[in-house]
Amino acid sequence: MGIYRDVILPKLCDLSMRNERLHPYRERVIGAAEGRVLEIGCGSGLNLPFYRKEVREILALEPDPNLLAMARQLPDAGMPVNFIEASAEAIPLDDRSVDTVVTTWTLCTIPGSHAALSEMRRVLKPQGRLVFVEHGLSPDRGVRWWQDSLTPVWRRISSGCHLNRPIRSMIEDAGFRIDRIETGYMRGPKPMTFMYEGSARP
Repeated sequence: MGIYRDVILPKLCDLSMRNERLHPYRERVIGAAEGRVLEIGCGSGLNLPFYRKEVREILALEPDPNLLAMARQLPDAGMPVNFIEASAEAIPLDDRSVDTVVTTWTLCTIPGSHAALSEMRRVLKPQGRLVFVEHGLSPDRGVRWWQDSLTPVWRRISSGCHLNRPIRSMIEDAGFRIDRIETGYMRGPKPMTFMYEGSARP
């Protein structure tokens, strides 16, 4: 499992997240970020080219050192980027110190997702925003059955990814107020492609 986890899995993660169908989501969500930004689970850095001039600093948090090494090799993003090797369950930042928290297809894999969301809320300024796009639990009963059935095996081969997390209720249960959310299937296998896109306030 060591070679798979440390060598093969980071490359598979990078490859799968390069899917061009994800670009419109990235453009909308990353385009909404401003000020001092904390990106949760920056992975191999695929979001970095999508940040706009309204962002003055990016704090790119990622627990996997192999993915973080890939992100560090990317060309200059045109703005300050500080890479942080840390877990989202214990964010090493001061309270109320960031303007925007970004999550893109990340909440599915964090083991302590409630703790992570509470940490995101802690570091956000009172007028800050969480902007997100995540895949998760479908409203369709048949699809939910497949999501529940596949998740135990899927988690083992995809670095802990859950297909069946109820993203909206997870965010709200952590104390956020959702001010925009859109849901629907992206083209592809339905158990893996029900998307939640939106923003929330702490």
